[in-house]
Amino acid sequence: LHAPPAFELVAGPGEAMRLQARQPGRYELKTASGTTRTATFPAWPPPVELAGPWEVRFQPNCGAPDRVMFDPLISWPEHSEPGVKYFSGTATYCKTFAWQPNAAQRSTASAQLFLDLGHVEMIAEVRLNGKDLGVLWKPPFRVEVTAALQTGDNVLEVKVTNLWVNRMIGDEQLPEDSDRKPDGTLKSWPQWVQENQPSPTGRHTFTSWRLWKKAAP
Repeated sequence: LHAPPAFELVAGPGEAMRLQARQPGRYELKTASGTTRTATFPAWPPPVELAGPWEVRFQPNCGAPDRVMFDPLISWPEHSEPGVKYFSGTATYCKTFAWQPNAAQRSTASAQLFLDLGHVEMIAEVRLNGKDLGVLWKPPFRVEVTAALQTGDNVLEVKVTNLWVNRMIGDEQLPEDSDRKPDGTLKSWPQWVQENQPSPTGRHTFTSWRLWKKAAP
């Protein structure tokens, strides 16, 4: 993983360029015409961590409990419950938190506030106080929340969707449900697949080729 750049140029109103900095300091921009522009960003307040428990609601019929409390936040494969450990699908993180603007934010009309999710596997959909803030699918998993954030209590929901690999590795912990050759390919299509029935051994996925082993990370 690569760290995001210290700054980026974004198009502002009327196609004017605007410098957004992620680190304080003095920045100098020289244009093709030879014009030099400088901007100085003072140190800003430290980030506020949304610590404490989170309620996580799991997509139904995918092997996980309806909801689990995470305190602290951990990666799903680190959880002791197999349904969480090997879950694939969408889970919704829910948290109510209180927020009060500091003196600098109250005195600066242009102050912007961002939510940084850190590392996400793989896609996150963010909703704050009922307002849809979009989908994050690549680093940095960071979204502006200025317009949605309110003084006092705030309700945050983050829907995280991962890949099928997790559940496929989990299914390898269960008994075989089809007749296969030593290399993992099918000898014949199982009757339950042809009849669109659930796996008799409780697996949630089916592939014509076994792509993962039970000890895979």
